[in-house]
Amino acid sequence: MAAELDVAKTIAGARVVDPLGSGTHREVGGPPPVGAEPVRAPAGIVSYEPADLTVCLGAGTTVAELQSALGEHGQECALDPRDDTATVGGTLATGLSGMRRLRVGPVRDQVLEVRMAIADGRLVRGGGPTVKNVTGYDLPRLFVGSLGTVGVATRVILRCRPRPAHISWGSTTDAPEAVAARCFRPSAVVWDGERTRVLTEGHEDDVRATAERVGLHACDAPPLPDGPHRGRASVPVSAVVTLGRMLAGMPDVRWLAEIGVGTIHIAADTQDALQRARDATARAGGWMLREAGARGLDGFGVDLPNADLMARVRDAFDPDAKLAPGRLPFPPPRPEGETG
Repeated sequence: MAAELDVAKTIAGARVVDPLGSGTHREVGGPPPVGAEPVRAPAGIVSYEPADLTVCLGAGTTVAELQSALGEHGQECALDPRDDTATVGGTLATGLSGMRRLRVGPVRDQVLEVRMAIADGRLVRGGGPTVKNVTGYDLPRLFVGSLGTVGVATRVILRCRPRPAHISWGSTTDAPEAVAARCFRPSAVVWDGERTRVLTEGHEDDVRATAERVGLHACDAPPLPDGPHRGRASVPVSAVVTLGRMLAGMPDVRWLAEIGVGTIHIAADTQDALQRARDATARAGGWMLREAGARGLDGFGVDLPNADLMARVRDAFDPDAKLAPGRLPFPPPRPEGETG
């Protein structure tokens, strides 16, 4: 608790705050603020109740450390960052779900409680320590994806789950829509324009039966596309294949689409190529978040449809806009005394 109070005190006395984790998500969204007071959350597992499937820990704990502790009891938490040296707080603040979202749900569903320090130096708490808790405002979901603009998480309680007994990737050249229709509760169905790959988890006999029914050939897990410029496109689920076909005709662009989710991971060799991918995403009815590179592009590229609501939330939690300014595309703060 003392370490959390130190974080709150630092935030209260700072003019501009830059929440820091392991630095693995520093390029996501807009650029981090210049000349800001760096703030790090405390680390370490506070308590773990395997029988209750919950774990309480400092937000500065790395995902690798968390999964190692849970693994000793045959459990896991469905946080799947690109790099498991990411902190839990940083993973939640960026809100980027892993490729198993089709089965385990988005990253926000793994959070039961968040305790965080807000701009005026108060420690606030939302959610509850049990899976069925429904009291109070849903502060955890508000924090997830906020990139530190609502507050700095100091302690969280997460939902755990048993680790699957068997995990298998399989591939086919069949169309992704047809493959997804033949699968029962796959963990992931991904497509790169040439092959459809399926991740199945569970009892070994069930996993084998799925592979035989769908016509899958065993393969390695597909790597996320990499390059100096990266983005994550979000489109309606029905538009994923359409956008994939648009991207397939673009040179210097690599991509991997999550079927049934609405996410396409994109990497490009040049900033112009990533911009073309972003333009295609907009034509498909979505938007793309910058994950790396593309310094000449802002984090989101287009105004978000919920920007006004986001600004009202920011004004309520941080009226001086001192928490991670620039990371999200907020409209400027309203002049003092002006109401919306």
